Amino acid sequence: MQQPITAPKNAVIYKLLRQPRTPMTTVASLGVHILDVLGRPVTRIPDGQNIDLLEEIRFTVAGTAAGTAVDLAKLGVKVIAMGALGEDYIGDTVVGIMQHYGIDTDCLVRKKAVQTSATMLPIRPNGERPALHVIGANGEFSLDDICWDRLKQVDFAHLGGFYLLPKLDGEPAGQIARFCREHGVRTTMDILGIPREDMLSVVAPSLPYLDYFMPSLDEARMICGLRDWRDVCKFFLNQGARACVFKMGANGSVYADQNGVILRMPAFKVRVVDTTGCGDAYCAGFIAGLGMGWDIEQSMRLATAASALVATALGSDAGIVNLEQTIEFMNTAETLPMTE
Repeated sequence: MQQPITAPKNAVIYKLLRQPRTPMTTVASLGVHILDVLGRPVTRIPDGQNIDLLEEIRFTVAGTAAGTAVDLAKLGVKVIAMGALGEDYIGDTVVGIMQHYGIDTDCLVRKKAVQTSATMLPIRPNGERPALHVIGANGEFSLDDICWDRLKQVDFAHLGGFYLLPKLDGEPAGQIARFCREHGVRTTMDILGIPREDMLSVVAPSLPYLDYFMPSLDEARMICGLRDWRDVCKFFLNQGARACVFKMGANGSVYADQNGVILRMPAFKVRVVDTTGCGDAYCAGFIAGLGMGWDIEQSMRLATAASALVATALGSDAGIVNLEQTIEFMNTAETLPMTE
C-alpha cells in the first residue's frame, strides 16, 4: 500500500464548492430503524426512586439506516427507507419524523406482536452515550420484506445495522449486496458492532460485493483482531471490499481501496455535546458527496463536516441544517491534529 495522502488543513481547494449543487441521487437506506430517547447531561442514575433534573430530553429517529436516511435527506438527497417497525405508537413516530424530512417510507414494513426498536441514551457531560436497547422489529426484518423492484432502481444502497439484524446477518446480507452489484447499484455498509465469536461471518458474504465498507475503526478491529489501521484496511480489502472507509473519532478517518490509494482526513474541532449518530452522519455526507460527482477526498471532507455538526447538539438528527450550511462549515472550520 502506498503512503497515505493527508488532506490539507486549509480549505483553499474547496472554494469552488461554495456554490453547492443539489444532489439528484436516490439512496435506499436499508436496515436498522430505531427511536432514540436521549437525555443530557447524565452524571449518575438516581438511587431508589429519586429524581435528577436534566437540561434536555429528545426523541430522534436513529440507527445506521434510519439515522443516515435523515441526514441524507437534510443534505438534499432523495431517500427511500427500507426496514421494519412495530405496529405501535413508537413506529408511528418514526414514520412521522421521517416523512417530515421528505423520506419515502412506503418500503417500511410493520410487524405484529413486536415493538418498534428503541434505545434509551443517558448522555454524559463529555458526550459519551451508554445505551439501553430493545432490538424489537429490527430482529424480524428479513429478505421477504425488501422492496427489490425499488432497490434495483436506486443509485446507492446504504446497508446499515448488521449484528442487530439477526434475519439478515451473514448470507442474507450477502444476497442483498450481490443483488445491488448485479443491478449497478453502488453499496455502502455500516454496522453496529456487537462483540461475538463469529464476527467476521456476519459481514464476510457481503464484502466481495461492497463498494465501500464503512464501520468505525474500532468495530473493524473487533472483527479482524488487528490493531494498526493499515493492517485493518489490508484485511478487509483482501476479503473483497472495493474500498474501506473507517471512522476514527477525533483522529478523523481513513480511506483505502483496491488500487492502493490511501487517504487520511482529519476531524473538525467542535464543542462536543453528544456523539450519537456521528458515524451515520459521516456515511450520509460521504454518499451525498459521491452523488454530486465529488471525488473521494472531497466526499470524505463533506462526511467529516456532517459528522462534526451532529456532535454539537443532542441526538442523531442534530447539527445538520442543509447542504449549504454543511459546506460552509466544511470550508471554514478548524481541524484537529491526527495522532494515529
